[in-house]
Order: sequence, then C-alpha cells, then structure tokens
Amino acid sequence: MAPLKSYTREEVGRHTSDNDLWIIIDSSVYDMSRFVDMHPGGAFPILEFAGKDATDAFYGLHRQDVLVKYARYKIGTIEGETPQIEFREPGTLSKVPYAEPSAWMGFKSPYFKESHFKYRLAVRKIMDELAPEAREYEDTGSRPTNEFMQKMGAAGLLAANVGPGKYLKEFNVKLPGDVKPEEYDYFHEMITHEEMARWGTRGMDDGVIGGMTIGLPPVLNFGSKELRHKIVPDILAGKKRIALAITEPYAGSDVANIKCTAKRTPDGKHFIVNGVKKWITTGCWADYFSVAVLTEKGMSMLLIERSEGVETKPIKTSYSPAAGTAYVTFENVKVPVENLLGKEGRGFMVVLSNFNHERWVMLTGSTMGGRVAVEECFKWAMQRKVFGKRLIDQPVIRNKLAKMIASVESCHSWVENITYQMCHMSYLEQADKLAGPISLCKYQCTRMLHDIADDAVQIFGGRAITKTGMGRMIETLQRTYKFTAILGGSEEIMADLGVRQAMKKFPTDARL
Repeated sequence: MAPLKSYTREEVGRHTSDNDLWIIIDSSVYDMSRFVDMHPGGAFPILEFAGKDATDAFYGLHRQDVLVKYARYKIGTIEGETPQIEFREPGTLSKVPYAEPSAWMGFKSPYFKESHFKYRLAVRKIMDELAPEAREYEDTGSRPTNEFMQKMGAAGLLAANVGPGKYLKEFNVKLPGDVKPEEYDYFHEMITHEEMARWGTRGMDDGVIGGMTIGLPPVLNFGSKELRHKIVPDILAGKKRIALAITEPYAGSDVANIKCTAKRTPDGKHFIVNGVKKWITTGCWADYFSVAVLTEKGMSMLLIERSEGVETKPIKTSYSPAAGTAYVTFENVKVPVENLLGKEGRGFMVVLSNFNHERWVMLTGSTMGGRVAVEECFKWAMQRKVFGKRLIDQPVIRNKLAKMIASVESCHSWVENITYQMCHMSYLEQADKLAGPISLCKYQCTRMLHDIADDAVQIFGGRAITKTGMGRMIETLQRTYKFTAILGGSEEIMADLGVRQAMKKFPTDARL
C-alpha cells in the first residue's frame, strides 16, 4: 500500500464538486467522489461538507467503526496536524470514566493479581478481533459457524466460560494470557463473561456459550470418565455443541413438575425417552443435550445425543435467532444407561448444583452490560449537541448518568464480593451460604438493567430504538435485558428465595 500523502486545508478546499469531492475527518483526508452516490443517507450530508472539515458532523451521525469499514477512501492527512480523537485499537482499555471495572481504571483492589490483568488484555484482544463476525451473526440471526466456534475453542475461551476445575488440566486446555489451568479462578472466569458481554450481542452470546455453560457442567461433575472423555474434548474445541434441557411447557421455575419420561428397556441397557422441552438455549445448534427426565426412581439426568427421534424447532423470541432457542421433542429416543449423569433418581441434586454458577454467570454479564451502556451514554452526551449545547450540559442528563453509574458500581462491588467467596469456599460451603446472596444479587442486577435501559433510551432518543447506527448497543440492551430477569429464575422467585434462605439462618433468640 502506497504511503499516504499530506495536504493543506486549502488543497482539500479545492475538491468540492460531485465527481471530485474531498472531506476532512479528524485531520484525515477522505476522497468521497466514488462514495457520495452510495452513501446510505443520500448525497446531501456529504456535499454539505465538500472541501471542509466534517469531524463534528461525522461523529454526530456515525460510530467510529464506520471509518474502519470505509478506510479505503482515506487518501492522506492534513499537513502539520495530528488526530484529536483517540482511534481505539483492538485489545485496548477504555479511558472513559466508569467504562471499566475500577481495578482497571487506576483504583486499588484486594481481589486481582497480575495474572488477572494480563488475562483481561489477552481476552479483550481476541474478543475485539472476533466482534465484527459476532455482530454479523447477531444481526442476521444465523447459526455461529463451526469455524467461529473452533476459533473460540482454540483460544481456550469455550473452556474459560465453563469455569475453574480439574477438567482444564485433564483436557490440556490452553488459556489466554498464559494462565495455567491450576491458576484459573472465578475472577478469571468473571473477566471472560464480562468481555463477551462487551460484544453487545445478547442472542449470539447465548448461541455460542449459553447452552454450554449450563449443559456441560452436569457432564463434567456427574458423568462417567468414559462419557467425559468421549464428548468433552470436542465441545471445548468447538467441534460439537451442548445444551441444557430442563424447562418444559408445563414446568419452568417449578422444575419438579417435569413430564419428560425415560423408561428402561427390558434388558436394562437403555432408556427410552419421550417428552418435550421448551425455550432451550442453543437447542437448535446442539449435538448433545443434558436432559432432566422422570424414571421409575424419580427425576434423573441423562446425556442425550442428537439422533433418531430428537427434533428441534426454532422459537422466535425478542433476541436474535442466533441464540438457537428451541422447542425440543424426544420421541422414543434410545439412550444407553451409561449416559446417566449422577445416580438415577438423584437428578434434582444435579439440577440444583448448576443454579448458583448459572446465576452468577448472569450477574457478571449484566454488570458489564450496564457498564457498556454507561460508556455509550457518556460518550454520546459529550459529543451530541442539541439546542446549541452538548447533552452533558443539561442537568437532567447528568442526573441520569449519576444514577446509572451509581447502580452499576454498587452491583459490581457485590458481584466481586460473591466471586471472592466462591474462590475461597468449598462447593458444599457455597451451596450452604451463597444461594441466597446470589439470588438477591441477580434480582438487584436485573433491576439495575431495567433502570439503566430506561435512562439510556431517553438519552439516545430515537437512536435507542433503531437497530443500527449510533444507538445499536442501547437498542439491544433495552430489547433483551429481560432475558436476564427471566432465565435462571425470575426476579420474583430470586427475591423470595433470597429471603427464605436468610430465614433459615435467622437466630431463634433474636428479638427487637
């Protein structure tokens, strides 16, 4: 590629006709002659700035990534001038106040070690490079390709989303940032979920890791060694996909009411499974299903491979079809008894063992989702001018930002505290002490998202209800935040569970 030339502003000012049209954006010179007729917004907005500096006008209408997309039209720079607007490179941290967790904004933290800082930078670089492809799947609603999944797998990010455990070493997982498997903890995992949330692709995220983060742990924790070694490597490599199938048309939060049955064959070597499951995340794309069934001994968990008798149909929901949300039918599906996850009749314990981690994963993503909204609104308020003033110069906008920042920071602090407990508690202690706090924190986080989405929409106005352009991240948030408020336990059930757990520990001798 030939080196870019330098021009004076006077030279640029001579190129003002339809077929010879140059503009300046932040000291860079762009030749719009061949683009003006293709401009989605028509020719007028470009002709208005022919030969002139269009920096303010451009950033009032477009996101910075438009300059990346159309970089081929850049022909030079302005002589003696340097860019005044930071051009964000993949893998870099934001400098906008409150756009990053406080430990990454120069504040002290008792939680994070050097490996966590290295890890976030390594993960962010990978995620930023994959972001355009991720957004394409989100926007088109298409299935994330095997190639995309295998990129995630090769980077260690599929395993990273499942969390710490002996399996990382057992299956020789290579993690970003040269983090050793035995060093990987819940704070590393928290960072993984936060960085995925920065994509702003809520449906596509679930299509990639939503089913896996809740469908694979039952196999890792309760499956036989033979079963683990048969399916886990391919899932972590992105060659196969898995979903958790518990919810039915008749049973959502009330898991005990499932009707899907599994009856042993006369020779005792197989189960024959019949029933349906609904709203199964990643279900359309899954090769395997961790399924709650009823056997003669009660609720049990089975790993079912996609085979004859397994059918999935897409369910249209508020977020992207890339999530692969499915209605799953099992009709006389033959499953080896070796595919039992845990003991027959003890399936409810397997289900419950998943809940704390599943809900905690949602907390980590929700706080970063709120934080991304804060950054988007802060930037927009600083650059958008209305009635001759920047939005940020209006007290009502500053008040909205203050409320948003305070709610994100308070929720994030609670999530960090819970994460610290998870790092220093045994599984049994977590089950005893954290079910209540995690439930209440999920309730608080989804209320936070509700309020932030509401304020962010008011700040962005019509752009916040438009799927593309300046407000696309806010549009996605306001359309999809309710998934966090419903999946993994609704707000009402989370609030009630949190208080009921506290009641169990209420001292019998306490009085006013």
